[in-house]
Amino acid sequence: MNWTTPRDLKAQLSRFWERGELLQPLVTNEPVFPLQLKLKSPGSADLTGRFEAVRAWIAELKAMPQIRIEWREIRHRVQGLQRLPESVWVDAPDSAFALLAKQRDVKRFEQIVNLTRDAQPALLPWLARRPLQAIELADQWPQLLAIVRWLAGHPRPGIYLRQVDIPGIHSKFIETHRTVLAELLDRVLPATAVTTGKSGVNQFAARYGFLEKPARIHFRVLDAQIKLLPGTELPIVSLDDRSFAQLKIPLRHVFITENEINFLAFPLVRDAIVIFGSGYGWDALARAQWLMQCRIHYWGDIDTHGFAILNQLRFHFAHATSLLMDRATLMAHQELWGEEPDPVVHDLSRLTGIERALFDELRDNRIRKGLRLEQERIGFHWATAAVQAIAAQHCKGE
Repeated sequence: MNWTTPRDLKAQLSRFWERGELLQPLVTNEPVFPLQLKLKSPGSADLTGRFEAVRAWIAELKAMPQIRIEWREIRHRVQGLQRLPESVWVDAPDSAFALLAKQRDVKRFEQIVNLTRDAQPALLPWLARRPLQAIELADQWPQLLAIVRWLAGHPRPGIYLRQVDIPGIHSKFIETHRTVLAELLDRVLPATAVTTGKSGVNQFAARYGFLEKPARIHFRVLDAQIKLLPGTELPIVSLDDRSFAQLKIPLRHVFITENEINFLAFPLVRDAIVIFGSGYGWDALARAQWLMQCRIHYWGDIDTHGFAILNQLRFHFAHATSLLMDRATLMAHQELWGEEPDPVVHDLSRLTGIERALFDELRDNRIRKGLRLEQERIGFHWATAAVQAIAAQHCKGE
């Protein structure tokens, strides 16, 4: 039997709730009720062959609270005159909320709507579209409204996010709620207060005129003859990207490694520094156009993401070469192989022929499924020999 049961009716009503359609009228005042639910009922053949089952089904529907049943009469040749449910209705919002046991959520949403109507009526359409999200944010909603009000009064403030001083709101609150705040602010702020070319959580500060934290570049000097800081030999330095871009150091080689210990223990090389890499984030490094005059050597993991990062680095520095990302290194460390959980599958256009061949082997699982060799697993003697070979080429003037 596939007749509609009380459970089916409640599931239909739940779908209206999940789509926000039961709460929208609390914002828009557009009528939704009475609301008709879909009903599949017994036919004439069921009255003949399953009469007792039909009676039980009717009794179950009649016992269901908060609904109204409309009936139709049929005259059956065996059972005589019978009344069968023809349609089922929920007549009022309170009935629907009671049936779903959502009264508490409704009360919280009503409080949010009333607060918003008084404080920021421009946000009412957002509430109509996202009522369930609003309920999830009920405890934070007053603070969110306070931030919207503050930024409306201080457009493009030119300070850091954690400098915003609003009573009752701690310094990390804005950073934690950037996604929803962006949706709210876009509805309230004038176009002149929003940089439309910036979007997403990572560009929240730039979009609304806050100061952005400067990107920092960490590097280590590998040649004692480079006197970067007075009285300090082979320093480890951290500079913002703008300052790094202004450096004037007599360098021939720049090494980049993604592993901290490899960075700290990197072998010494004349006229060279080593940079602690930043994964896919090369925009900060790209400011330093003087790197175009250096030989750049990138040392990443031997896996698909390692080659994807190298590929992206070459978008900014086409002359960058790979270091210890070759098949010989991979095969020499078989006992230390690991597994890459989410490999890159798209083509990489900036790899050399040899690099692309190894990337294809890894991507297509030709050696082993999900194969990776993390750079920190490579023997230090192996890495030192590769770096010394580069230094030897330098000494020959190549």
